[in-house]
Amino acid sequence: MTETLAISERTRLRRARERGYFDRETIYGILDAMPLCNVGYVIDGSPVVMPTFQWREGDHVYWHASSGGRGIKAAEGSQVCLTVALLDGLVLARSGLHHSANFRSVMVFGTPEKITDPEQKAAKLDGLIDHLYPGRKETLRPMTDDEAKQTAVLSLPIEEASAKLRTGGPVDDEEDYALPIWAGVIPVKMQIMPPEPDPRNLDGVEVPDFVKSMTLG
Repeated sequence: MTETLAISERTRLRRARERGYFDRETIYGILDAMPLCNVGYVIDGSPVVMPTFQWREGDHVYWHASSGGRGIKAAEGSQVCLTVALLDGLVLARSGLHHSANFRSVMVFGTPEKITDPEQKAAKLDGLIDHLYPGRKETLRPMTDDEAKQTAVLSLPIEEASAKLRTGGPVDDEEDYALPIWAGVIPVKMQIMPPEPDPRNLDGVEVPDFVKSMTLG
């Protein structure tokens, strides 16, 4: 497996090419940092973008959806585009044109495969739980057959993909640095907050250690 992906017409950057990354380490790091993704399908000739959870195992990215949903039907044998993005900062410049954002993003193109083997699908759904909440799966009741039938899992090889990143402060026109206008970066971060227990939790059920470790960072 190559450590750097080949650049295709769909993944190459037309502008700001210095922000493009095609190495697996960067792409995988962004996918692993943000579980929420958007998947673009073509449904009845029109583009439709649907949000869902994604998770990566090795060189494949997975996502789930309703077995009877439009996205699953549209994805079979067709091309999709899966995207992930994280906002890291708001960049304020000395002119409106040069305002920007610090961000990390990934686009993955390809034809997904629907996982039909029941044991493999169950294992992948367990992988989703463990990816989001390490240690959670072992505390849950087993998934029922009806639940498994209601849920579909799609697998997409990470072979045609690119990452795009921006970091740093504003880049203004040289003459604008003499203006008495504040410029800089307002950092933005996603933060896990303290858990809020379900009021219907049974008496004596404590917050699990893995939840405490997530909230403590």
